Amino acid sequence: MPAKPSTVLVTGAGRGIGLATARKFADAGCSVLSLDKQFGGEVVGQRVDYDLRELAGISKLVEQLGTIDTLVNGAAVLFCDPYDAIPEPNAVEILTVNLRAPVALIEALAPQMKARKSGRIVNVGSVSAFTGHPDLWYGATKAALLNITKSYAGELGSSGILVNAVAPGPTLTAMYDQLPQSRKDAVMRSVHVGRPCTPEEVAQVILWLGTDSPDYVSGTTVDVNSGSYPR
Repeated sequence: MPAKPSTVLVTGAGRGIGLATARKFADAGCSVLSLDKQFGGEVVGQRVDYDLRELAGISKLVEQLGTIDTLVNGAAVLFCDPYDAIPEPNAVEILTVNLRAPVALIEALAPQMKARKSGRIVNVGSVSAFTGHPDLWYGATKAALLNITKSYAGELGSSGILVNAVAPGPTLTAMYDQLPQSRKDAVMRSVHVGRPCTPEEVAQVILWLGTDSPDYVSGTTVDVNSGSYPR
């Protein structure tokens, strides 16, 4: 496997961790496909406009994009609904974007990676996978994504495909901005460095897993949370 993959698909690349990740891969000399349903200002590499709620079209999309050496499943949604009053459409969207779409992308890309006997997949989980989360389905999807990481590492490992995950703590993104102040205060009390994570810090770990990490690193989750597990 080459030390640096030539083409990387990053979902959720329009902002936050996804955008920071796209920048890191581009700076490392990779060709970046930035996928999002809505971009703000900056677009890194080739822009791919796609709504991951449209699961049925993912396989065709991957065919159109051609060879992809590394997949970063970064797209996610969060609504901050009370755990006992989550609207059904919100629950369905979280399950679709945070869980089913990453699985659909892995399934669509696996055949070409198997044929080349190489490939890397990095799933963006969350510290909430370990602690629970006030937004019930968000935490549940992130926990499931880490389990899926281990499952696919086992299924695809013999074909030279590495599947790993990161689990960031609260990170300075638009998703963090929508949290109530009480939850932001709880973050400040729990993290050792006294601040939220930055998207760039998470992106640096994703870059390593997507490019230079040893072949023996697969099926693992790297915590990026200042050693703290806030509740």
